[in-house]
Amino acid sequence: MLIAKFISYLPFKVIYILSYLLYLLIFYLYKYRIGTVHKNLRQAFPEKKEAYIDHVTRQFYRHFSNLALEVIKAHSMSAETFKERCSIVGADALEAASLGRSRPIIVLTIHQGNWEWMLHGVSQHLGVPIDPVYKPLHHKGWNQFIHKIRSRFHSRPIPMKRAGRDILKCKSGFRLFVMLADQTPVEGERSYWVPYLNKEAPFYLGAEKIALLTQYPVFFAQCRRLKPGYYELEFKTLALPPYENTKDQNHHPIIDAYVSAAQAAIYEQPETFLWSHRRWKRNRKSDE
Repeated sequence: MLIAKFISYLPFKVIYILSYLLYLLIFYLYKYRIGTVHKNLRQAFPEKKEAYIDHVTRQFYRHFSNLALEVIKAHSMSAETFKERCSIVGADALEAASLGRSRPIIVLTIHQGNWEWMLHGVSQHLGVPIDPVYKPLHHKGWNQFIHKIRSRFHSRPIPMKRAGRDILKCKSGFRLFVMLADQTPVEGERSYWVPYLNKEAPFYLGAEKIALLTQYPVFFAQCRRLKPGYYELEFKTLALPPYENTKDQNHHPIIDAYVSAAQAAIYEQPETFLWSHRRWKRNRKSDE
């Protein structure tokens, strides 16, 4: 991790030179998960010609390379730099839903744009603690490095296994609980299957369950890339309390609203979505 820490202190100009070299390496030489990326893009855009798929693929790998170096750069970025490079849209609706900053908000997002920068960008603009819910990485060193980045500026990363209990304890005060809710549920865990980018995919129900129990407002955070190194985060309302828990296993309006917002964000800026993720590696029959 010493090399990563050293890289984080390099100027942005050098960071993007390294990013371009990384792009050449993973796209042209190593061809990192290129089969998965092509398969996912063809599924999401069945009406598009191959030239479009190839174009988005190249743009995705350019963004992916930038993202990798930007995440490392986040280790040493100042609060002022996060605020300058991450603008916010829709903060008024978020503030209103918090009832004068008296209650927490659940924020659902996807692997698009730069989800690591957005945590601290929001924190600096709104002056509010961010509690990201995360899945620990398998590599111990990288897990510690990323955890340290996410813990900056009084943020408090919460392991997914502890998220429910932890969030239920925080019933007052203005905090944002952020969940990357497009992650694939582990096998054996109850999932909600819904059409997603032209194929059924399973989604965690945890975020909706927590919202029903806490009666917290739920927002979607869409991260747009404006240009290399600059992002805009827009908050969109998904659901506002009071909620009625019908206990209908086929009725999940918060998840439905999330999936709809996620798809719209992906189709708006497809090259910044994480297409290398094997989102459809499970099938519904194996879960039944």
